[in-house]
Amino acid sequence: MKSEFNRNLSEVTEFILLGFRTPPKLQILLFLGFLLVYVVTLVGNITMIVVIKMDSRLQIPMYFFLRNLSYLDLCYSTVIAPKTLANFLSNEKKISYRGCAVQFFFFALSVTTEGFLLAVMAFDRFSAICSPLLYPVHMSPKLCVQLVTGSYTCGCINAAVQTSFTFSLRFCGENRLDHFFCDVPALIKISCVDTFVNEVVLCILSALIITTTTTVILVSYAYILYSVLKIPSTHGRSRTFSTCGSHIAVVSLFYGTVFFTYAQPGAVSSPEESKVVAVFYTLVIPMLNPLIYSLRNRDVKDAVKRILHSK
Repeated sequence: MKSEFNRNLSEVTEFILLGFRTPPKLQILLFLGFLLVYVVTLVGNITMIVVIKMDSRLQIPMYFFLRNLSYLDLCYSTVIAPKTLANFLSNEKKISYRGCAVQFFFFALSVTTEGFLLAVMAFDRFSAICSPLLYPVHMSPKLCVQLVTGSYTCGCINAAVQTSFTFSLRFCGENRLDHFFCDVPALIKISCVDTFVNEVVLCILSALIITTTTTVILVSYAYILYSVLKIPSTHGRSRTFSTCGSHIAVVSLFYGTVFFTYAQPGAVSSPEESKVVAVFYTLVIPMLNPLIYSLRNRDVKDAVKRILHSK
């Protein structure tokens, strides 16, 4: 594997990220748009992390997981956005071979971990609503740490497998990636060897991860729905289920775009479509997540007010 990596490195030492093929004037507008989204992402997620850490009333499992979700959103948007912004202002839109591998590894790590963390958050809501009296016992601090650690471990394993498979491919001179960051479909497309195994591995791993995590989410919400429907009052049902609204919105956005990109059969054959979708899950969703949780969550809004009033 190491000798193959070194041989690949001697054949292609850098990639050119073609990004968005638009006129120069539109590139400036795209730069400003991406910059605005990235700044809002940074401010929103950092604010969420600080608020949860500072407010003693938010020291419960739900917000422990939400804080980790904000860490992940910060991580994978930062893996992508700075290089993309720099390329908008540069004529040479280059990234080194090793830099491309590192970018892809941390992107895959963050996205995979977020998928598992969203499943963990669904299980947390299931425990809180279906077994409220046993909730503190079921979701102990130790178990919460273990669940988050397990999510990161799964993310790391997937990222390592995907990176090693992808960067063991040979790239014989063609180094122009029709994308704005290093992603598997774009890399597979420019390889000069048979990529059937890589495409199968991509589909199998994506399907396995999506199936596993969505099963946990769907089963959790099936039990939640069953428990909510047994509540006699309409107000009680609405209030109980409203605690899941933000999570459902985030799950729908995340899994919809990830499935479209990595689990559909034609994922590697539509680069322009993939770029638009990729913008959504690499930049827009990390920006929307803290907004969704802050605007729809009274506890977070009250915590922000308490922090502001205390100053």
